[in-house]
Amino acid sequence: MKKFLKEVLSSSLYIFTVLLITFLVVKYVMVRTEVIGPSMQPTLYSKDNLMVEKLSYRFGEPERFDVIVFPFQYAEKTYYIKRIIGLPGETIQIDDTGTIYINGEVLQESYGREIISEEHRGLASEPITLGEDEYFVMGDNRNESADSRDPSVAAVHRDDIIGRAWVRIWPLDKIEMIAHQ
Repeated sequence: MKKFLKEVLSSSLYIFTVLLITFLVVKYVMVRTEVIGPSMQPTLYSKDNLMVEKLSYRFGEPERFDVIVFPFQYAEKTYYIKRIIGLPGETIQIDDTGTIYINGEVLQESYGREIISEEHRGLASEPITLGEDEYFVMGDNRNESADSRDPSVAAVHRDDIIGRAWVRIWPLDKIEMIAHQ
């Protein structure tokens, strides 16, 4: 009987430890998410599964071109995946030709290759100056993305950023690290 109780206690302690470690990893280190929709094409496609790491932003600040995950404020358990274009304190504007300007200078980037149509300039058709903790985000598929140009998304606050997309884990034939810089 003593040996049985020892085994039960040992097994219970093992299961508790595994559950605690799993909880800590999901809460503080990494989480899985699925891409829904075309807004990040050609970088990410609908049904791609990603691992999002949460540690980078505990020790450093988000950087331009990081692919981040944040909650959509008007729908519970809905998360957006977008690329950071504008950093705190910067002024962003998209002109009539679809060119993105940061503090009056053309944004040099290779992620959004299409010309932003007039109807998709949204809030950025006028200059937007970001606050101390705000980020301007856009999908790579610029004309098919609800992002900071849309009033329902607008600028993303630092505290709302869950983490940085780290690696695509599904589909298996497309496993790769996510390009940021």
